Amino acid sequence: MTSPHGRVRLGAVTTAAAALLGLASCAPQENGNATGSAPTSSDASSDASTAASAGSADPCAKGGLATRTAGTFTVATDNPAYGPWFSDNKPENGKGFESAVAYAVADRLGYGRDRVTWVKVPFNKAFAPGVKDFDVDINQVSISDERRKAVDFSSGYYQVRQAVIALKGSKIADARTIADLKGAKLGAQIGTTSLEVIDSIIKPSVRPAVFDDNDLAKTALKNRQVDGIVIDLPTAFYITGAQVTDAKVVGQFDTAGGRPEQFGLVLDKGSALTPCVTRAVDELRGDGTLAALEKQWLSEAVGAPVLK
Repeated sequence: MTSPHGRVRLGAVTTAAAALLGLASCAPQENGNATGSAPTSSDASSDASTAASAGSADPCAKGGLATRTAGTFTVATDNPAYGPWFSDNKPENGKGFESAVAYAVADRLGYGRDRVTWVKVPFNKAFAPGVKDFDVDINQVSISDERRKAVDFSSGYYQVRQAVIALKGSKIADARTIADLKGAKLGAQIGTTSLEVIDSIIKPSVRPAVFDDNDLAKTALKNRQVDGIVIDLPTAFYITGAQVTDAKVVGQFDTAGGRPEQFGLVLDKGSALTPCVTRAVDELRGDGTLAALEKQWLSEAVGAPVLK
């Protein structure tokens, strides 16, 4: 990563003044809604306070973060970028929930829209081990302990449930329980929590179909190569409402093990930006911005029974 711009030199200060500086922190505000799977506000506070007490400039100084390209905030997402998270496969247009969230986070960090650069990164590559060519990735990536072995996550910006969709009139269109799905040929995108739901919750008797992306999964559904596909609930409503209109949302799945599934922004493992991005997400949650964006861009989970 490049060195941060705009670092303020401490100059000659007294020991007492330096001690006072050590009390300053760019820590995220405490927020009880942050998921336990993501970096907590207290974790970020500790990181930032340590840096400040060491006599360094504020690592979360607005517009002066240690980004990959000085003065620019680089955001990654997949190609194509699906609705309702993005619009018209143009993440840079600010339309769609995740595009709007990305710009809101960047703005909170001191980077206006003219200082945000978008890059394309395949879904699975975003959280694979290795140095990243982005500052953050936003692409419906669920926070998990396994993924955190390779990357950092911000606190969660959206809590989600998985759902199954099927063509109207298919053999699982009227399914009401998980048992009703046991004999179905189901599909999901590789590397997703959607596929985990099929394998660990539904446990069908028929081997599931695995697709490189959701477009291929939708095509398989339309061609009746699968009985249904599992996907996150907002996307399920979008697909059935705008893309495969002869399909329906059969139902949604309850949170497994009582632990909510949350999407988080992905960062390089050990990134100096993690506490800063977490603080920004926590602030956006705390002041109601995330809730407002969710209401604006995402369909509400109405008419989707819980499958048990």
